Amino acid sequence: MSGRQGNKLPSNLPQLQNLIKRDPNSYTEEFLQQYHHYQSHVEIFTFQPDKPSKELAELVMFLAQVAQCYPEHMASFPQQLKELLSYHHTVLDADLRMTFCKALILLRNKNLINPTSLLELFFQLLRCHDKLLRKTLYTHIVSDIKNVNAKHKNNKVNTTLQNFMCTMLRDSNPTAAKISLDVMIELYRRNIWNDAKTVNVITTACFSKVTKVLVAGLKFFLGRDEDEKQDSDSESEDDVPTARDLMMRYATNKKTTKRKKKLEKAMKVLKKQKKKSKPEVFNFSAIHLIHDPQDFAEKLLKQLENCKERFEVKMMLMDLISRLVGIHELFLFNFYPFVQRFLQPHQREVTKILLFAAQASHQLVPPEIIQSVLMTIANNFVTDKNSGEVMTVGINAIKEITARCPLAMTEDLLQDLVQYKTHKNKNVMMAARTLIHLFRSLNPEMLQKKFRGKPTEASSEARIHEYGELDAKDYIPGAEVLDVESQKEKGGTQEEDGWESASLSEEEDNEDGEWIDVHHSSDEEQQEVAEKVKSMPIEERKAKAAAVSTSRLLTQEDFHKIRLAQLSKELNSAPGKAAKRKNIEIDDEEEEGRGELLSLRDIEHLHKKPKSDKETRLATAMAGKTDRKEFVKKKTRINPFASSSNKEKKKHKNFMMMRYSHSVRTKNKRSFREKQLALRDALLKKRRRLLK
Repeated sequence: MSGRQGNKLPSNLPQLQNLIKRDPNSYTEEFLQQYHHYQSHVEIFTFQPDKPSKELAELVMFLAQVAQCYPEHMASFPQQLKELLSYHHTVLDADLRMTFCKALILLRNKNLINPTSLLELFFQLLRCHDKLLRKTLYTHIVSDIKNVNAKHKNNKVNTTLQNFMCTMLRDSNPTAAKISLDVMIELYRRNIWNDAKTVNVITTACFSKVTKVLVAGLKFFLGRDEDEKQDSDSESEDDVPTARDLMMRYATNKKTTKRKKKLEKAMKVLKKQKKKSKPEVFNFSAIHLIHDPQDFAEKLLKQLENCKERFEVKMMLMDLISRLVGIHELFLFNFYPFVQRFLQPHQREVTKILLFAAQASHQLVPPEIIQSVLMTIANNFVTDKNSGEVMTVGINAIKEITARCPLAMTEDLLQDLVQYKTHKNKNVMMAARTLIHLFRSLNPEMLQKKFRGKPTEASSEARIHEYGELDAKDYIPGAEVLDVESQKEKGGTQEEDGWESASLSEEEDNEDGEWIDVHHSSDEEQQEVAEKVKSMPIEERKAKAAAVSTSRLLTQEDFHKIRLAQLSKELNSAPGKAAKRKNIEIDDEEEEGRGELLSLRDIEHLHKKPKSDKETRLATAMAGKTDRKEFVKKKTRINPFASSSNKEKKKHKNFMMMRYSHSVRTKNKRSFREKQLALRDALLKKRRRLLK
């Protein structure tokens, strides 16, 4: 039995591999026999590297599987494989090349090869015209770098690979450059290479002459693709029930207090789940890690001016430049005249271009430059010759630009735009009202007296800073409210102690009495605190706010109270005026301020949905009539290719031909009884025909 097994071993490599892994010392001779066999095959291979060799592929995989069992004999095996691949990878057979790569991956997983040299070789192999190989290498490179940095960051390996990546991005082979860029982007998104060096290496891809590499680099800085967002939204919507479902369940059942409480509890749980399901938005994005954003933006603008790519690529370049200028507050004065050329209502994707103009405006841009952009938008968009939607988009764009750069707005232009408050189109009217509301909080003095509204504390304090002026404060505005509330709570606790001592004696007499609910009005509490703060002079407010800011650590609840007090200034009337509202409430969503980036909805927002044209309505109607074939009358004919009958031909004859026929002349002269009989006969005939 043992003899038969031994005879099979030289030809049965899987069986020999299994036996070697169990007992390496007993099968050393068989291993050395296969190793010498491998070396002879390699010598033959070097003479004809383009010839496929199944025996060599089997021997390579066998040796890679048992390499850890004989480290002294297999010391030169990985290096020999790497040399074969590096010298002959262009002419190698595809299957044999894939086998060599899989063997090296297996050796790397067993930690028998240094990762740096192997990954550099794999990056060079990305030049091969083999899609399956490139996909395999891409997956291994990402997973291997992830495993290297699993326990702690391996800065030595990372630095070497990042330097090599920088050279690969400039590679003459566009496929290798694109996959190298994809590797870096994937590692950044997985928080493995999320440092500034990775980001600055990716910036070089934005100047590539290969369109695919250029677009991939731009997409990285602009954020994820829209398809990925839609997929994540659809997955989250499918998992979590909506508020409408919960309301429908409550509406269809009997209304009881218990069910109402259950509904309120379920709505709270749903709100928490929605907050948890929302992905974390990191404000510290890749754009913040660029070393020299001014130089980067200037080079991008120069590339944009000389760009001969498609319009979509130009739009991406404009978007990235506008984000760089807005986030880092850069000086790029040539960008605004370039954008002005595209500000026409008939321009393709004009709403996005308006968004770029708004994103690129900030307080440090000289007002004269932004004024020319505002006048271009006002002259081209906000005119009566345009439709209501075009005018609304123009006013929305002006509002977003002036919110970021208030000094750019002139009094004459503002007075002209405000007159659209009484426009017949509701969208234009609401857009003009939002512009009025913005300047009520920014600088009410620029508005006419009739548009300023009722004076509030916030409007009386509102003031536009001069160009380059900074309003740095050494205290938190509104923190004086916490000092007033703490004094009130101290007074309230003393009153409660006296009340409790007096009520203890009464409880003994009225043991069987019922509980009495005491209502504490939040409206009254807010009003009392607001009146106390209002009665203080401004110097005392600042002193108390500075004392609170420097004396203690503020909690989230304290910031919530300060936010409420600041919002109440917008509602509380100025001294000598009647009060508007007593109490205000804010949600967590309202507390989220304006972000660094604008959304397209801010520009395209229409208060009233526009009417759809005839083509859209017809398409909607036809979409609902797709599955109505079962309701159509079927023609029952024995022979479907037969011609029409005489009865069918009569229906299509001209009336003037049939006018004097007997059937037509006698049709109107029939009595009611004759018509009944004719109808009965017709129905019976039809029934008999169907029964056959």
